[in-house]
Amino acid sequence: MSKLSVSNLEDTLKEHIPADKLREVKTVMFGGETEPLRLSEKTEELGREFNFEVKGYKIPCAKEQLRAPRIVRVAAVQNSIVEPTDAPIKLQYQAICNKLAKIIEAAAASSVNILCLQEAWTAPFFFCTREKDPWCEFAECAETGQSFHFLSPLAKKYNMVIVSSILERDLQHNGIIWNTTVFIGNNGNYIGKHRKNHIPRVGDFNEATYYSEGNTGHPVFETAFGKIASNICYGRHHPLNWHVFGLNGAEIVFNPSATVGELSEPMWAIEARNAAIANSYYTVGINRVGTEVFQNEFTSGDGKPAHKAFGHFYGSSYIAAPNALRTPSLSRDRDGLLITDLDLNMCRQVKDRWMFSITGRPELYAKALTRYARHDFKPQVISDPSLRRAKL
Repeated sequence: MSKLSVSNLEDTLKEHIPADKLREVKTVMFGGETEPLRLSEKTEELGREFNFEVKGYKIPCAKEQLRAPRIVRVAAVQNSIVEPTDAPIKLQYQAICNKLAKIIEAAAASSVNILCLQEAWTAPFFFCTREKDPWCEFAECAETGQSFHFLSPLAKKYNMVIVSSILERDLQHNGIIWNTTVFIGNNGNYIGKHRKNHIPRVGDFNEATYYSEGNTGHPVFETAFGKIASNICYGRHHPLNWHVFGLNGAEIVFNPSATVGELSEPMWAIEARNAAIANSYYTVGINRVGTEVFQNEFTSGDGKPAHKAFGHFYGSSYIAAPNALRTPSLSRDRDGLLITDLDLNMCRQVKDRWMFSITGRPELYAKALTRYARHDFKPQVISDPSLRRAKL
């Protein structure tokens, strides 16, 4: 994997900013400092042996007098593909599974409760190519597909909820394809799924060639370790998408993604963190890493020369809290495992402090959006009368 001049923003700040000023810089940029989380020696050993970054943090939360802490240990996994994109798809898939099995084992060694994988983790992010052969062969049934059979035993073995983003083959509806997140319970059971609500139409993100906007709404899944949801990749650009997961009671919303530096990196550190603040829940931004090169050149009608690579997936996975605090990111160029302890009590604490649920005025916006959705919508614009006189 190619090395970037800046592998990790936080490490670069630490390298160049004096220690006496760094704390204040972190407070302004990241809401303060997270506490280090001591991980097991086995977790660290696996990271060294299989060359993936391991980081652990605790997000501090005020103790309450009546409620006991609700500590949940969450993990985000970012990874590159293993085999070249022209290798047989079974070989590509198995190589990724072999890599992830070690990362999931490392998470389990530090008693992770909930683990989320990146968007479409089973394959290269081939949507840029607009080719159907062989890529559609990666699509699988959410409940009986190969990825479920790979992850279900691991979830049961490690007493871990696993959030798995795949290309779904809908066997109930003539085999159409969806971009779907599957929720696997800590008993290895299938809990449910959510299909991607917003499909990009920008740059090389030619996903509409393969699937349409999802039809599952904004489900929140009550698990053994809390109420969780998934806002898939491009959905993070839509504040209302985040918001409705909050209305449905989510405590942690995962954002499994696959996005490249030239397009979205300036937005990345802002969007999931802003969603955590605005909706009083935790968010987990997960992005794949590496550069994937395809056999045939492709274009996307944007005037750029034909090319074989989507761009660099910049990783930088992180976790944000409802009180504006966020963890440092994983690197921009390495596989990684980010483990963080969260106290779900913070969600209600922040709701009580900021009162967004009371001050949000949903009825006001419901009326505005209802009007906007009508074919005869007229914008509420009041013109300065002097402008009309000037035209006369």
